[in-house]
Amino acid sequence: MENAVEVELSGVSHSFGDLLVLDGIDTQVAPGEVVGLVGPSGCGKSTALELVAGLGDPTGGAMAVEGRPDAEGRLGRVALMPQRDLLLPWLRAIDNAALAPRNRGASRAEARAEAHELFARFGLGGFEDSAPRALSGGMRQRVAFLRTLLAGKPVLALDEPFASLDAITRAEMQEWLAGALASEARTVLLVSHDVEEALYLSDRLLILSARPARIVAEVRSPASRSLPRRRAVTSPGFTSAREEALAALEAGARGEREPIAEEAAHA
Repeated sequence: MENAVEVELSGVSHSFGDLLVLDGIDTQVAPGEVVGLVGPSGCGKSTALELVAGLGDPTGGAMAVEGRPDAEGRLGRVALMPQRDLLLPWLRAIDNAALAPRNRGASRAEARAEAHELFARFGLGGFEDSAPRALSGGMRQRVAFLRTLLAGKPVLALDEPFASLDAITRAEMQEWLAGALASEARTVLLVSHDVEEALYLSDRLLILSARPARIVAEVRSPASRSLPRRRAVTSPGFTSAREEALAALEAGARGEREPIAEEAAHA
């Protein structure tokens, strides 16, 4: 029987010295599910993502990816995309994307061929030989996402991937990412400070309190990522879910720590 849980956090707490950042995080993520994390600045969203990605172990509780609780096991199953694209300026776009399969042991020719197939599919055809400095911000983020995807890992951890983009480009990239996830389905944890973005891209949204972070609410998205973004985010169900999420976020930021009942799926 196929495992119904891809990522699991049980009572996860984490401290940096005397500073408690995460405080009893509990959640399960099913295979193929997209789960968004939003919360006040500095609450520990990125810390949680990095721990899931195997960059360390929590100081309390337990977490596992595909049943592996150890950091090395999680690292081998989660591909992390940080806020900055981190493209290497001396490599062409295709070679930046091909770094992931190269790290898996593919030859340069094999890695380029694997990356080349996705360049055309994700709107980067013709820019394979471009230097990163010649690409727009949105195109750089696409290359960075392809590099993350080409790591070949079942779980993607996306840390505010569009935070540095202007509003128009950001909206375009949200719709692009929705399409990319539809064609290359993975289990995804998405950190964002933008409630609308997270709600549009996710199946459900976890609202975190101010530091030390706890889950204070869960909101299920009524939107289908197959819909055009403008149509999805202006629907009555989406508007209602967004207001609920914003109210929970404001309550959590004020330190109102009692968990809010899970919201049923919206029509």
